[in-house]
Amino acid sequence: MMKPALTSLIALGLLGCTPKEALAPNPPAAAVAPSPARPAETAVEAPALPPVDLTPVPFETARANFVRDTSAQYGIPAAQIEATLAKASFLDSVVAAMSRPAERVKPWSEYRPMFITQARIDGGRAFLARHRAALEKVQADTGVPAELIVAIIGVETSYGGNTGRYSVLDALYTLAFRYPRSGDPAKLEREVRRELFFRDELAQLFALGREENLDITALKGSYAGAMGMGQFMPSSYRQFAVDGDGDGRRDLFASLDDVFASIANYFVKKGGWVRGGPVAVPATLEAGREPFDPVDWTPEHSLADLAARGYAPQQPVPADATATPVSLAGSAGPQYWLGFRNYYAITRYNISKMYAMAVFQLSQAIAGREIPPA
Repeated sequence: MMKPALTSLIALGLLGCTPKEALAPNPPAAAVAPSPARPAETAVEAPALPPVDLTPVPFETARANFVRDTSAQYGIPAAQIEATLAKASFLDSVVAAMSRPAERVKPWSEYRPMFITQARIDGGRAFLARHRAALEKVQADTGVPAELIVAIIGVETSYGGNTGRYSVLDALYTLAFRYPRSGDPAKLEREVRRELFFRDELAQLFALGREENLDITALKGSYAGAMGMGQFMPSSYRQFAVDGDGDGRRDLFASLDDVFASIANYFVKKGGWVRGGPVAVPATLEAGREPFDPVDWTPEHSLADLAARGYAPQQPVPADATATPVSLAGSAGPQYWLGFRNYYAITRYNISKMYAMAVFQLSQAIAGREIPPA
């Protein structure tokens, strides 16, 4: 699910909407940061990736191969692809944004105030009140709380106020064929993988345009190519967007019903959202015990296993629940939480434990529930 605009997928990784990274095959929505760029995480998920050919390929060859392969894969005439690419431009601003050095890793005490402010809480409550009927319908259909859908939109685009100003076609064209190279041999493989990722997203943009009857030359989004109020990349748009208003189209730009239903569908289909299940609860860690930091945030640890490691939930949770421990550097010292399947579902939107916690706590504040200090 970028920032300065960086968001779900490239920020933590990549994007923000990824770094987080390693670059998983189908990253979630990539977001446009409403304000400051999203800082990178210290722990990242690194799925096993197939080998990649690092041999340089001339632009003309890579472009021709792209046209051929996209035409064959999606059944789009090569001449149509060529005509559209002829309208695309390389954007130095996109290269510059993607080349910015990563910020230092912010602790939770600094990260949370970037996303949870009184203005964003108030804006979320107003947004929820305005669209309560539509949001509660989606909640009833999917089990994803209305306030959580609102929190995602608040964090990603400030309730639709900042959905991105870049041409999606130009941004993806730039990153697909001119992804910035640092010159560092140690970073070459990642840079090649990122370029290939964006090349695939560009191809999927063509497929999306055909499927949804969109003029892809007119679409605006983040500098990483994320679109709409929920900041979906083309691949996520194609895979997870749904027709919420029943008009036969999946419109993540102008249909709030489609936006709400699609964000919820993302949580259900990509994250495995559990209706009525917990998201995260505060925990204590027994004195003298070392925090347990798993390699990712898959909720695979039983409460008995976590208890053996010194963790105790501070709120009632289902006895058969499984969770992942989450450690945060708070303003008054370490904070410990247990994240359940629904917490993991939020990390599928942006692979960051702090992003997931910020979205969760913002949703709680929007719903009028008390949240702990940062």
